[in-house]
Amino acid sequence: MKKWLTLLMTALMVCLMTSTVFAATSQEKIAKERAQIESLQEKALQNLYAKVPSAENVIKNCYAYATLSNTGIKLGLLGDAHGRGLAVNNTTGEKIYMRMKEMGIGIGLGVKEYDLIFVISTERAWNSFISGDIKFASSAEASASDGQAGGAVEGASLAANGIWVYQMTKKGLALDASIKGTKIYPYKKLNQQ
Repeated sequence: MKKWLTLLMTALMVCLMTSTVFAATSQEKIAKERAQIESLQEKALQNLYAKVPSAENVIKNCYAYATLSNTGIKLGLLGDAHGRGLAVNNTTGEKIYMRMKEMGIGIGLGVKEYDLIFVISTERAWNSFISGDIKFASSAEASASDGQAGGAVEGASLAANGIWVYQMTKKGLALDASIKGTKIYPYKKLNQQ
């Protein structure tokens, strides 16, 4: 009986040590992915500010903003895009890691890497954005009004009520942000504390 108890205790200790190692490894992976996303966000914003200098003021003074770095693939009639990014609330300081998935139908062939930079103007729009409730059904409208002061967010397209989007490609700012069929939602694994 003593021998079995010793074996059982040894097995439990090995399991405990192994789970601790896996947990540490998992936390390291999460930290590394968060750092990658934060680096992608910084690059996306720098590229945007270089092409549209007024955007820096817009981003600093809006209620919140988000960046998503994406890869889109189109093969024949089917298309797919996926991405990851970070939403930042300028008012509260809250940060939410996000994911994006887009499915589309249309003729094309190729791979496209691009960044979407969202300007979020209200608390209501922020809550809709970070909850994953917003679905973009069509291309965003260019030269959008900010809906409050009657001004425009230069270079951005209206994506949803209270949300504008800049789309940056390797060649620069896209005039029409193609975000149809896009689902943006929280990246649960990275948002765990």
